[in-house]
Parts: sequence; structure tokens; C-alpha cells
Amino acid sequence: MTSLDPVLDKDGVRLTVEDAVATVTLTNPDKRNAQNFALWRALAQAGRSLPGSVRIVVLRGEGKSFSAGLDRQAFTPEGFDGEPSFIDLARGTDAEIDASIAEFQEAFTWWRRSDIISIAAVQGHAIGAGFQLALACDLRVVAQDVQFAMRETALGLVPDLTGTHPLVSLVGYARALEICATGRFVHAEEAERTGLANLVVPGEELDPAVRDLSAALLAAPRDAVNETKALLRGAAGRSYDEQRAAERAAQGRRLRDLAGLAD
Repeated sequence: MTSLDPVLDKDGVRLTVEDAVATVTLTNPDKRNAQNFALWRALAQAGRSLPGSVRIVVLRGEGKSFSAGLDRQAFTPEGFDGEPSFIDLARGTDAEIDASIAEFQEAFTWWRRSDIISIAAVQGHAIGAGFQLALACDLRVVAQDVQFAMRETALGLVPDLTGTHPLVSLVGYARALEICATGRFVHAEEAERTGLANLVVPGEELDPAVRDLSAALLAAPRDAVNETKALLRGAAGRSYDEQRAAERAAQGRRLRDLAGLAD
């Protein structure tokens, strides 16, 4: 597939595909790409709509900000038209609240699928849900004006959109706790130094840098990259000897494939 006609374009989310690269764009710059329930459903649908040819998924936001986080209208009694508010959600049973949050999380979980590599191209504000959406991706390329912040605690809430696991994995428990509990901004230099950002570039170079990274990631055979991603993602949960065994098993599969002896 080479067409740039949108595969999906709804509720502030546009998905386009060009050969092996898909681009998911947040398309509400007037509200700094603030997030709501409809946007989360559209993001989940974008993940389900990816053609099998896609190897790289780029996530970006139109305008000056990647995403300023959750649209505060969700906290008002009226909420969004045709949608429950968080106040309505709070009146539900524990099981109903759990099910609703699990549905919200679907927008954030598919970015680390083993068959793709996802790259967040982040400029300006990436706050709360915006920070967690960037953290959902495998890699982050950021502009020099980036401002990450986890502001949920200031609202009396916790980060619940899958961001806590990757944040701790990237920066460690102590720094993750300090970032979340204070809600402070993390700027580009610290983001690169602590591993939140893979690369920092001037704002006008953000899209070219992501294109270059995508091209580099596409240079190696797909199956080798997918196996390597799975191997690295599982490393933290394995002992040293278990990881050695996983390496042997993965390499055995690759050797059989290369020799045409796959089962």
C-alpha cells in the first residue's frame, strides 16, 4: 500500500499508510490535541486498522503541542455530548470502573506489538495522558521545546493509561516517583539524559529525523527485528540464564528460517 489517503480519519485521529510506514496523527491543534473518550476509541481502532505490511508506526500531533493531556471537560458534570463524565464513572461499581479504564487503556497498549516498532514524534507539551501516550511507543524523538509532565496526582488521580511501567523501566523507580508526585516538567536535555528521549532535535528537524530513523529501522529484515524486539522486551522479567536460553531459542528460529528449514 502506497496511498496517503487516510485509512481512518475521525474524532481527532488520522491514520495514513505509505508502504511499510503508518502515521497516526492527532488532529485537534486548536485544543493542543487534548484527549477524550472518542479519541481513545479512535486510537484503538487505528491499531486494529493497520495493514499487515506496516512495520513502523509514527505517532505525531498537529500544531505546537503533541498533546496537552485529558480534556478537562471530562471532569465537568455535563462531560461530553453523548458520553459519560468521570463523575458518572465514579458512581459505578468497582467492576464497572475497572472495565471502563481497561477500555480506555486499549488506546495505549497496541503501540508495543511485537510486529511493529512505534515512534512518538513529540513537540511542545506532552502532559498527563499526552505523556503516557508518548511513553506507550517504543521510541521517542523529541523537539528541543518538549515539556513532559505527569500531572494526574495534582488532580487527585493516578496515572492509569499504561504509562507507569515504561516510565519506571526508562528512568528508574525513584526518578519516576519524583516526576509523578511533583508533576514537574521534564525538558529535552533531561529527557535525553535519562532515556525518555532517544533523540533531541530542533523543532524544524523533527519530521526529517523521524523519517531517517524509520528508514534505518526498515533496513534490517523484519523477522530479525521482531525477534530482537521480543527478546529485549522480555529481558527485564527473566534471569540472566533465562535470557541466555531465550537468545538461543530465538537464534535457532532465525537460523532455521534462513536455512529454509522452518517448521
